[in-house]
Amino acid sequence: MTWDPATDDPAEIRRRALEREPSDVGADRARDFGDEPQPAWRDAAPDLLAPIDPDAPVSGHVPPSDTPTSILDSPEHDWPHAAGLVYPTLRPVGTQGVPFDEVQTATLGVPTSRGHAAPLIDEGPCDLPLVYSLQAGGFDVIVNGDHLRSWGIEPVALRDEALRNLARWSATAPWTDEVSGDRRLVSSDTGDGWDAVRVLLPEVRAHLEHELRPSGRVMIGLPERHLLVAGALGPEDDEFAQLFADFVVEHSGGADEPIDRRVFELVDGRLVEFALSPSA
Repeated sequence: MTWDPATDDPAEIRRRALEREPSDVGADRARDFGDEPQPAWRDAAPDLLAPIDPDAPVSGHVPPSDTPTSILDSPEHDWPHAAGLVYPTLRPVGTQGVPFDEVQTATLGVPTSRGHAAPLIDEGPCDLPLVYSLQAGGFDVIVNGDHLRSWGIEPVALRDEALRNLARWSATAPWTDEVSGDRRLVSSDTGDGWDAVRVLLPEVRAHLEHELRPSGRVMIGLPERHLLVAGALGPEDDEFAQLFADFVVEHSGGADEPIDRRVFELVDGRLVEFALSPSA
């Protein structure tokens, strides 16, 4: 400080500092605008009644679909849409639900405290529960009474359509054939989700008997949803029967969607529980 009022005046000190180094604080004459964009000025007021440009970018805006769909057109509500997506699916013994034959279509419209959301359980072979599932992208929706009420169909119509869809799929689904000496395995493991349940189809059972019956008894394993395995058991080959049973147990135990650990057998086109001695 010089004690000179002209020199020590704060305004004068600030002016001299701004002349030496540009700053964002102070008079605009001390700032350099050379690298800044030109200011955007409106030359007219906006027209509030002008139509909205549909292609204008708006944050968070998603243009509506050209073909809007109603929730009533979704498979859960539209039977013509759902009809091609329903399939039967085998489930483990003990699966809970409403017995298929006890479903009363007339009472489905009556409101209840619990609704009608319990799965419909049909009767499969050898006491295996059978449900009906609706394909929905990467997962399945198990059909219940609310679906039947929404679709306006009888339970038998659901069963018939599901079996038709299964037969249509099975007609082109491949089989895997493995032979080791006198032993032979035929299996279905496409990964589509309908491998085990295709045993319901008469044409599938006939195919397996045609392929394996000449070599002996026809053993069937349904360890999981994605696997149906059949083996020809020759006379006096009890070891193969045990190996087959162990295979079924192992695959069922490690499966994400297990079905049954038992070994079954095809007898006259019917699926029955296997016994080492046919007369047992």
